Amino acid sequence: MIRTAAVNLSQWTDEELILEYQSTRQRAAFEELVSRYERELFNYLKHYLGNAETAEDVFQATFLQVHLKCEQYEYGRKFRPWLYRIATNQAIDLRRKTKHFQIVSIDEPCRNEYGSASFADVISVGNVEPVDGSIRNEQAVEVREAVEKLPDTLRQVLYLVYFQGMKYNEAAESLGIPFGTIKSRLNAAVKKLNTLLTND
Repeated sequence: MIRTAAVNLSQWTDEELILEYQSTRQRAAFEELVSRYERELFNYLKHYLGNAETAEDVFQATFLQVHLKCEQYEYGRKFRPWLYRIATNQAIDLRRKTKHFQIVSIDEPCRNEYGSASFADVISVGNVEPVDGSIRNEQAVEVREAVEKLPDTLRQVLYLVYFQGMKYNEAAESLGIPFGTIKSRLNAAVKKLNTLLTND
């Protein structure tokens, strides 16, 4: 690899940067990766954990693991799903160790390549009755509580696909599960939310 000090790292792909860091431990390559994912990954963790301070801790822990496990990154693999798999595992570990979490804010707008929408708007897909876009107060609380009742496995898929705008195959790699499982979990999550919201 070319020495990072002599090149413009902003032109490099994520994959080139992690391979450069893997082989040379050049700090600039690592810092470029952190900079690229600082807002995106933090927002994912904040939605998943429901707390900005906790999300910051997990963000830091994630990049510590990237540093420690960079030798495990394989040439030809996409970096983003690999990073999200580490981040999700760190978040899961923290949730297991912590008893109390703040409720995740579902009605906050989330932005991805498809535009801006609240999660309450996004979950009204398939055969689920549309959730009123003007959900406020009591209804918003009901939606948040319903999502909190979902198993972690279903919440993870919702956050990766809807909040982060990941393609199904990227979400599958991030979670280390088959492509078909992503689709079935999304379907199960939406059905479960619909049941919870209509039965309460």
